[in-house]
Amino acid sequence: MNDFFSLVYPRICTCCGNSLWKGEEVICTLCEYHLPKTWYHMEHDNPVSRIFWGRAPVENAASFLHFNKGNQVQHLIHHLKYKERKDIGVWFGSVYGTFLKNSPFFRTAEAVIPVPLHRKRLLSRGFNQSEQFGLGLAASMNIPLEGKTLFRTGLSETQTRKGRYKRWENVTGIFEAQDPGKLSGKHLLLVDDVITTGATLEACVHALRSIPDARISIATIATTGN
Repeated sequence: MNDFFSLVYPRICTCCGNSLWKGEEVICTLCEYHLPKTWYHMEHDNPVSRIFWGRAPVENAASFLHFNKGNQVQHLIHHLKYKERKDIGVWFGSVYGTFLKNSPFFRTAEAVIPVPLHRKRLLSRGFNQSEQFGLGLAASMNIPLEGKTLFRTGLSETQTRKGRYKRWENVTGIFEAQDPGKLSGKHLLLVDDVITTGATLEACVHALRSIPDARISIATIATTGN
């Protein structure tokens, strides 16, 4: 039956447009091989973790891929956010989760917490791309997704085209943690799609500090830094 539907509605690679073989999801094996992976999850001191030095108490931080204008990663994330391709977010999480399970820094994570969207933006878009990434990670790492732990108290402006200070100012104090005692003492994995200046994630970390004795690590699909 699957073969029949593949003839009528062929499954194609989101990157190159070629047909997907059995066992391939979202992108073909060749395109997956050529994705610009960072391997930061194997380094405690890496460019993503340094973003938070002196700014927020983060145990570990890493990104799966390098994001550059016009590259495959930008293309995939655009489809995730604006073409309603939720499966791309889940796939990213599923693949990266297999990497994090083998990392000495991330394998002890006990719950995944996605950066939340404001309810108005969630209604407009229909889904939270960070939560889709988190769903894939949680399933792959066999840990729960805590999608309601963080919430936004206000609707911020888009961060696009804002400088570092304006990004920080735009999100400061707009996140809160619900039921902080529930995850007391846990190693929490805070996740988002792309990290640029880290302002949004920094604000989330400060909100999660209300959880007693929680340790917070960060994972994103991509980073714009080199």
